[in-house]
Amino acid sequence: MSVNVLIADDAELMRRAIRQLVSGYEDILIVGEASNLAETLDKINELQPNVVVIDVSMTQKYAASLQWACNGSKLLAISFADDQQAGELAHQIGASKLLDKMNLTEQLVPTIRQIALGGTP
Repeated sequence: MSVNVLIADDAELMRRAIRQLVSGYEDILIVGEASNLAETLDKINELQPNVVVIDVSMTQKYAASLQWACNGSKLLAISFADDQQAGELAHQIGASKLLDKMNLTEQLVPTIRQIALGGTP
């Protein structure tokens, strides 16, 4: 089973880094990218990814819209701020997990797989 992933981050460098981290795995396929929340909502609807890796700071004003629009896609929130505010925002958007961007090298691929399979990371 291939896991279809949408990357949603306003920083091109971060999107590129995430692509690089998953590029060697045959079971994870990047199906699209988004650089803002409106684009993310459109791509979720269009591409119907299994997992959306999203910068939680992009969702601050529109958490309810994102949760409503997920349509079965599961959210993996990422943030440089691993604090209470980021945790609360990740919870508000219905993210399965919040990862610190500084630890993606070790945690991203296993967490994507767990979320896609319906497990709790």
